[in-house]
Amino acid sequence: MIRVRDAVQAGALGELSGFRREFYRCLPARADALFELADAVLCADGPVRTLAGLSLAPEHRRGHGALYDAVSHGRIAISRLRRVLAGLPLPRAADGRLVLAADVSCWLRPGPATSPERLFCHVYGRAKGQAQMIPGWPYSVIAALEPGRTSWTAVLDAVRLGPDDDAAEVTAAQVREVVTRLIEAGHWREGDPAILVIVDAGYDVPRLAWQLSGLPVELLGRLRCDRVMQLPAPPRRPGTTGRPRKHGGELALADPATWPPPRVTTSTATSRYGTALAAAWDRVHPRLTHRSAWLDHDGPLPVIDGTLIRLQVDHLPGDRRPKPVWLWASATGLAAAEVAACWQAFLRRFDLETSKPQCCHNRGWPASLLAPCCPVFMSAA
Repeated sequence: MIRVRDAVQAGALGELSGFRREFYRCLPARADALFELADAVLCADGPVRTLAGLSLAPEHRRGHGALYDAVSHGRIAISRLRRVLAGLPLPRAADGRLVLAADVSCWLRPGPATSPERLFCHVYGRAKGQAQMIPGWPYSVIAALEPGRTSWTAVLDAVRLGPDDDAAEVTAAQVREVVTRLIEAGHWREGDPAILVIVDAGYDVPRLAWQLSGLPVELLGRLRCDRVMQLPAPPRRPGTTGRPRKHGGELALADPATWPPPRVTTSTATSRYGTALAAAWDRVHPRLTHRSAWLDHDGPLPVIDGTLIRLQVDHLPGDRRPKPVWLWASATGLAAAEVAACWQAFLRRFDLETSKPQCCHNRGWPASLLAPCCPVFMSAA
């Protein structure tokens, strides 16, 4: 039925064979038809716009009636599939650590007005000022990033965000579950480098680092250029009375006059961006207040120290004028090589943009075909 070689065979073919075998076991209902449907979606030559068209693919050896029956009544054991994905060989960075990226991918659904729990998804156009709000389903996606000259990523989990969900809370819980599964699968052991989790500016990185405290992870994310951060408090003088200071001076990202001398500076020659200059300040943190996400926090508000990194390059592809990129890492006391590794790892986050399951739409596949192609999306569909 599956027609692959024995999973004990060495090499990539053996790994693929083992995954296909486990994937089939994750299909408790209409397994044969769903399995062949997944093969048909992946192996179809060119865009396929109808389910009936998939039934004509050589990989799908059943009639179109079995195909529609599989879509309507088939089932996927999502928890088992997630464990199978976590047990696969995963790419690692040059230092041997796992690097994960989290982002939100929108499955646009402007037509079906009766689709439940649709939200307005912010979609950016090609030209400046062409952003649109289109109804759809946002999904929080977590993937392992590949090193080297490739944009492939290994998608590990996807969760659909509902109208009442806090994206930060959902992402924190999702990362915690993914990291727990990776540890159970043996991808991280005591003494290994911490797993690096990379996010973009849409996330509150210090808050996410606080929510994930206790896990062997480090957070790295981009900050908006209008943020105002706090420098570390100066040493307490002997004999001083009163409450100790929690913050030093302000560091406004948009105001160079507030920047103290950086603790670390690096200069790296790149092939695409020219010279990349990075400056890093240690133990920089936000000033938290009892409002917004911290409104219901019990006890004193924490001081979430991290490393602030400013990256400036000579040029961008297409002769565009580069603006500085501000990053915040939850690790402190970073050396020059570690600062350079941080911003280089952040650039790999953009691989997720080209390999999200949303790329199915670019091949012309309708929404009804996305689930068989990326079965992990069935968890919330």
